Amino acid sequence: MTINRQILLVSRPKGEATLENFHLAAPELPEIGDGQVLVRNFYLSLDPYMRGRMNDTKSYAPPQPLDTVMIGATVGEVIESRHPDWHPGDHVAAMFGWQEYGVSDGSNLRRIDDARIPMSAYLGAAGMPGVTAWYGLNRIIAPKAGETVAVSAASGAVGSVVGQLAKGAGCRVIGIAGGAQKCAYVVETLGFDACIDYKAGNLDEALRAAAPDGIDGYFENVGGQVFDAVMRNLNAHARIALCGMISGYNGEPIPLKYPALLLTNRVRLEGFIVTEHMDVWPQALKELADAIAAGELRYRETMAQGIENAPAAFLGLLKGENFGKQIVRLV
Repeated sequence: MTINRQILLVSRPKGEATLENFHLAAPELPEIGDGQVLVRNFYLSLDPYMRGRMNDTKSYAPPQPLDTVMIGATVGEVIESRHPDWHPGDHVAAMFGWQEYGVSDGSNLRRIDDARIPMSAYLGAAGMPGVTAWYGLNRIIAPKAGETVAVSAASGAVGSVVGQLAKGAGCRVIGIAGGAQKCAYVVETLGFDACIDYKAGNLDEALRAAAPDGIDGYFENVGGQVFDAVMRNLNAHARIALCGMISGYNGEPIPLKYPALLLTNRVRLEGFIVTEHMDVWPQALKELADAIAAGELRYRETMAQGIENAPAAFLGLLKGENFGKQIVRLV
């Protein structure tokens, strides 16, 4: 008998999410039927969007149902197949969620090549976070060489890719991150021109010093005081790709102090959900994987071990305790 350990969402958070919102279950793994595939998940992705799914509120996607496996991207290996297109040993990306095994009819599986790049990279820089960065930068900000691009959460899975792609487009790139260690990594390893520690205070002054010619493009992941400071340093006709507002994921409102600047500077601001733009995924995934394989796109991971530690790792992610992409190793 094989046990499939899973993390279920069993209650809605009231304010901050807690460990009590989750439950570790261990049901028996059922046998697969004709046309089905059994996958052993090797790695699980943890991402900020999951916090929004825990709420029972109107959003771009339905809330996570209670007493079901938490949503999440996975990569792993086919270990049993009764499907003509999939064979044991195939490595795949899927959305099996917070569990050790997944059963599929093959329609939600994507073949991955971990001979070129590590398997876990398909959950980060060569996965949904990377495509998110690629789309927001290239299709919304659309930077031109010589412009200045800023990105919040710059050491994270999305922000780190945004900055490196913007540098590749010939831009001056300013990161915003929390803590001296993360800022040093953003500049010294990722190659940003500057990185501002928002925890150090004087955010306005630091932004003006780092971007004396103003900011032409901004990739927003955080909201709150960071967004306000960037707004005061935008140039006319700046473009903002609104990806996330993690400072408000616990339900509190995130007021914008200077909304008139959107008009004064004729700013283009566009929120986006990357899964609504599946047409760009093949191109973006190929470019990102090629860049990683060539050593041109760097990334960092924080790795938790074991499905039982996924909730604590997720809560740490929401508080900024991770460094780079947060992943759970399941084997």
